[in-house]
Amino acid sequence: LFVEFIRCAARLIRHSFFSPPHLFQPYIHMKCCFLSQAYLRMCNLPVHVSCRSNAEYMSPSGKVPFVHVGNQVVSELGPIVQFTKAKGHSLSDGLDDVQRAEMKAYMELVNNMLLTAELYIQWCDDTTATEISRPRYSSPYSWPLNQILAYQKQWEVRRKMNAIGWAGKSLEQVYEDVSQCCQALSQRLGTQPYFFNKQPTELDALVFGHLFTILTTRLTSDELGEKIKSYSNLLAFCRRIEQSYFEDSQAGSSSRGYSKGPSLF
Repeated sequence: LFVEFIRCAARLIRHSFFSPPHLFQPYIHMKCCFLSQAYLRMCNLPVHVSCRSNAEYMSPSGKVPFVHVGNQVVSELGPIVQFTKAKGHSLSDGLDDVQRAEMKAYMELVNNMLLTAELYIQWCDDTTATEISRPRYSSPYSWPLNQILAYQKQWEVRRKMNAIGWAGKSLEQVYEDVSQCCQALSQRLGTQPYFFNKQPTELDALVFGHLFTILTTRLTSDELGEKIKSYSNLLAFCRRIEQSYFEDSQAGSSSRGYSKGPSLF
């Protein structure tokens, strides 16, 4: 029995976090950063957030944010979910196989519609790219690097839009895609606090990250945000998660020397 106890203890130590996850993100607030923070907070993991101008280049995959725990570095939500699950922290263990399949389907919908629409509006709409996206993206850097990196980012996004068949869409078509996606999410959420009743899952973190960013990011037009605001339960959902998982950290952010992030309140 003593030997078995030692083995169990060793497994627990091996699969637990030795220190709080250290999340690195760029100075510019991005949806991927909010959804990753939301996910880690929903797992009741203390998160230390550090902003770096070169966060994308520090990441092993070139994607932000990324998490540094001990001697391991993990980037993007999917791998972060798998990493925390391996450490004994999961939000979807209580779901059955049918619910897991449904959760993954809605996550695909969000990634294919909301994420793509955000990128399109930020980088393929000439007015938004010129007035908002390029200046915001280039702001941490000095000339001429700021201009080079901003135009490189725009070129990468436009190449992606060409590859998936979105380059020929109009803004009106993109707004309609967003509206249809929000309608599907609104119907699935209904009057529940979260998409699968009383407990949040990866889907809740993903949806919050995208909707919250859209609602709090300045663009040349408010039409995208208005599409979301027309669904009262989605707006209440975002406010609920902000209050439950971000309000305390934002209230104490100034005392710790961190900048307070955007808010719906």
